[in-house]
Amino acid sequence: MDHGLFDKTPGFPLDVRWIGKRTSDVIAISELTFQAAEGRRRAAYLICPDGNGPFPVILYVHWYEPQARDSNRTQFLEEAQCMAREGVMSLLVETMWSDREWFLKRTQADDYEASIQQTIELRRAMDLLLSQPGADSQRFAYVGHDFGAMYGVLAGSIDSRPTCYVFMAGTPRFADWYLYYPRLEGDEREAFIYQMTTLDPIECVGKLSPAPILFQFGREDPHVPSDRAVAFFDAATDSKEIRWYATGHELNDLAEQERIEWLLQRLT
Repeated sequence: MDHGLFDKTPGFPLDVRWIGKRTSDVIAISELTFQAAEGRRRAAYLICPDGNGPFPVILYVHWYEPQARDSNRTQFLEEAQCMAREGVMSLLVETMWSDREWFLKRTQADDYEASIQQTIELRRAMDLLLSQPGADSQRFAYVGHDFGAMYGVLAGSIDSRPTCYVFMAGTPRFADWYLYYPRLEGDEREAFIYQMTTLDPIECVGKLSPAPILFQFGREDPHVPSDRAVAFFDAATDSKEIRWYATGHELNDLAEQERIEWLLQRLT
């Protein structure tokens, strides 16, 4: 894989625009936008604890479920506030799949280039988070659900700044989901699978070592059968852990509780 494809153009300004800020208890919740790519801005929440730091940090990247109200940067808002009470700063970012109709609008002809651009955006989100006053780059977690997990693997395989990861209900190959729609057959289908192979999380997750990884999966997940989940986990190398939950693709409260405990053990 040509890492130059994912160049985030060093020196290209983030041009952060602060929209508003509110406080709750000892937490500050700021809303902002930043320049994710030339001609494209993304919205985000920055959740900050009280004080001057240094603060461990988390980049949260949401799932895609168009029927769910939290299929956007609000998904981890309550969790990030919980972490802020423990002294952790978090950034929750918008993605290409924040648009509920994104999956229907996209085509396989666009998926490879869109994947590269989304990975660049995540690297720039890392820049934004680590540039905040008090951010501790030596304690940096990436947490992603669904596509958020998959693109987190890809971003981490070329950008080693995260020091630990939580991947929730991701599948090991992009074609597992991108071939849901539109339907492809024959040579066209095989060509698409081949094109995406170099980006596939199962090909990249081993490069995250030695960062610890927690994988979380639902036993009743229709989108990530257990054999795919196990294959994904097996492809990781050192310091990995897999946990299963009696739930579907959305995961559940127990998964959240265990994720918070796992992160606090490694960040605080």
